[in-house]
Amino acid sequence: MSDRVSIDTGVFIEYIDLRGSFHKLARVLIGSLHRMKVYLPGVILAETCYVAARIYKTLGFSNFWEKALKLVEWLNGHPSIHINRSFNLDVEAAKVKIQYGLALTDCYLLALSKIRNSTAIFRKREKEMPPDLEKEFKILFLEDYV
Repeated sequence: MSDRVSIDTGVFIEYIDLRGSFHKLARVLIGSLHRMKVYLPGVILAETCYVAARIYKTLGFSNFWEKALKLVEWLNGHPSIHINRSFNLDVEAAKVKIQYGLALTDCYLLALSKIRNSTAIFRKREKEMPPDLEKEFKILFLEDYV
């Protein structure tokens, strides 16, 4: 794996989900952030906050929003994480969306991985991800290491 990575929301969710299938791998990866340059599109923070809040609420936490916000504030302020927001990124994400029809956050992550020459890390392959995607982008799936 490269020392330059872009991490999908699913990996952060596996990190907080102690019972997740890929929790141990996500915990090792997140624990190693200080040894990498991590590039995230801003939309990943929004999605991570939203999904984490839903999970915390389902688990019965009354402070579900605060817990989710604390997670994304930590990510946003982490010295190894660089949040990227730009017109160029928007255009590249649109190109990926047109070509592959993936979820928009996945398109942003892949576009950013291309711009920053980083490895995109996903929890698992989604059924809408075509096989040729891995030929155009450097991608790593946690499911391949279980």
